[in-house]
Amino acid sequence: MGVIQKYPKSIQWAFLLIVFFGLCFAIDIPEGYEFAKAGTEFIDKDKLDQTKYSVFWRLPAFIAWMPGWINDSVFFLLNDWAPIEYFDSDIQETKTRPIVLHITRIISRSMLFMIEFIREILIGGVETVVAFTSWDWLDANPWAELPGLPWTIVAGGAILLGYKLNGRNLAIFAGLTMIYISAFGQWKPSMQTLSFVMVAAPISFILGLAFGIWAYRSKRVENILNPLLNVAQTMPHYSYLVPIMVLFGIGDHAGAIATIIFATPPMVRLTLLGLRKVSPEVIEAGKMSGCSDLQLLFKVLIPTARRDILIGVNQVIMQCLAMAVIASFIGAKGLGWNLLLALNQLRIGLALEAGICITLIAVLLDKLSLAWANKQINYFENPTFFQRNKYLILFVGVIFGGYIFSYLGTFYFKEGFNYLFMVPHNKGISTEAFWNSGVDWILDNFFDPLKVFNTWLIVDVLIPMKNAFLRMPVVATFILFMGAGYIIGGLRSAFVVGSFTLFIALTEWWDRALITMYMATFGVIVSGILGVIIGTLSAQTKTSTRITLGVCDTLQTFPSFIYLIPVIMLFGVTDTSVLIAVVIYATIPATRYTIEGLRSVPSALHDAGSMSGVNRLQRWIKIELPLAFPHMMLGINQTVVFALFMVIIGAMIGTTDLGQYILKALSDRQGTGNGLMLGLCVAFIGLAVDNLIRTWAEKQKKLLGQD
Repeated sequence: MGVIQKYPKSIQWAFLLIVFFGLCFAIDIPEGYEFAKAGTEFIDKDKLDQTKYSVFWRLPAFIAWMPGWINDSVFFLLNDWAPIEYFDSDIQETKTRPIVLHITRIISRSMLFMIEFIREILIGGVETVVAFTSWDWLDANPWAELPGLPWTIVAGGAILLGYKLNGRNLAIFAGLTMIYISAFGQWKPSMQTLSFVMVAAPISFILGLAFGIWAYRSKRVENILNPLLNVAQTMPHYSYLVPIMVLFGIGDHAGAIATIIFATPPMVRLTLLGLRKVSPEVIEAGKMSGCSDLQLLFKVLIPTARRDILIGVNQVIMQCLAMAVIASFIGAKGLGWNLLLALNQLRIGLALEAGICITLIAVLLDKLSLAWANKQINYFENPTFFQRNKYLILFVGVIFGGYIFSYLGTFYFKEGFNYLFMVPHNKGISTEAFWNSGVDWILDNFFDPLKVFNTWLIVDVLIPMKNAFLRMPVVATFILFMGAGYIIGGLRSAFVVGSFTLFIALTEWWDRALITMYMATFGVIVSGILGVIIGTLSAQTKTSTRITLGVCDTLQTFPSFIYLIPVIMLFGVTDTSVLIAVVIYATIPATRYTIEGLRSVPSALHDAGSMSGVNRLQRWIKIELPLAFPHMMLGINQTVVFALFMVIIGAMIGTTDLGQYILKALSDRQGTGNGLMLGLCVAFIGLAVDNLIRTWAEKQKKLLGQD
């Protein structure tokens, strides 16, 4: 090993690539392999098993037993392990069931109760009232069936909150968002989605804050949590749904539980980050003031780390909203369910309407939570009672005024619908015909160019690239990844990357993983190039920087589902659609980190370069790019994660990668094991790349004196 390290990095990389390509050409494809893999779902399994493979080509699936073992373990926990007696209030009898099943049912009922309670407040209903009483009692006391809040009250509350947090502009945007959602007849599904978030987000916040504090106080806990958080944040969305569906069933409660698990990790990390940033002087001052450990935590540490913790709240809300859309696959109601139905029916116009509503809610919640995080608190002011509670008093006034206003609407609207309370879906504005006609116009005028581009991309680029990845022998792939790890980070990185790769190779989905890597690689390459170009051009002036970062902020709040809609309209259900969606989605972090990296270069170095007589291009190549490149590579790291997520989501429109099998696991009663293992495969791809990029970036920062 030491002999290799004596040579320059360029020589090491050249030698690694020569060995890799040499092995690729030297190891032959086993006879019958292509046919077997292309028709796995259609040929006789015995014939497939008879295909002989060399260990240099593909490793045996030594851990193919793990999905079955996971399924058996889950079945045992839910059906046989630790039975307990409980009283069934419905039939007034004592029954027996396993403790795990008992706990999951209690959690499910509690979660569903909270969701239905909030929905009853927002849009009306009787589920929560019946939970406390009965249908007979409700029939005898119709006054208990209270209506939900009129949309005017919710809109007024959003306007007040926006004005309190960030002034007039945010208040106007909040009001227009609510008016748009109501006018288009999307109020009920929007409030269903919002109720979902209002339950999942607070629970995720509490759990994330608790685990973050625990990790801050115990280094051992932090070391245990770090790998778990890494895996959780790189697992695809679908993988969370499979075990949750088995344990908790389907419906809003199951979606909420999956959302909580998905949204908690960023809160843990940002809580820990915020607490770590508190200066030792502040902590020492708290101790000298006589604070106990608990007082020091709640009176000193958490208030000081307030901004980072509230940014964690922002991330939790965004993750909850993104997962709320994905949770529609297991029966969660709301805009995600409507969007899924519209896409399945290829009603692009209807899907766009639901998508725009999701986007508006995401942008509004993002701006509100960030404004809350950035709002400064004056601890020295002594406000009066009215000054302290004026917005609460105004909101109470909005509630009374809204109810009176809505009640008066019953006298004006005679057809049975009170539009001041809620606009029914079939009575709202619809732009479906407009979008459909727009799609028709594009296809009528640009069908041939789009077809030519689609054909060229698939035939001349994607298929050869896909075949090249599938042509990679397992030994050559190991040497490539482990060699890259050794060159970048030494033996430790080589071991980490090799372990992740070995796990995937020992499953039965190595070829599907290669297809996933090919699609992610294509997306990362194109996104990286576009991100560097757009970021470089935008970083030239403060105005262009502000505009581009604003666009990135907006696009990043879009649920990933949304990006599939326009590409399906143009290119249909093909790999082209998925990959263009990947490129659009993954370009965001590449652009953002390029701008931030270039803007972080000291202006003194710009001046020094100009005084040396270099032009702008030379300054970018010789000064700005080398200094900003480590930061830009972290953007490429995020680009990889974004690309993987979108590739997996693209399985719903027919890709043949790991995402396809994760999607299949959702409809399989025995899919828990497969779903988890497939999710780990995707996570390990992302973590392997993450290790390589982060290690390289940290070393470059040290060399540049930026550490």
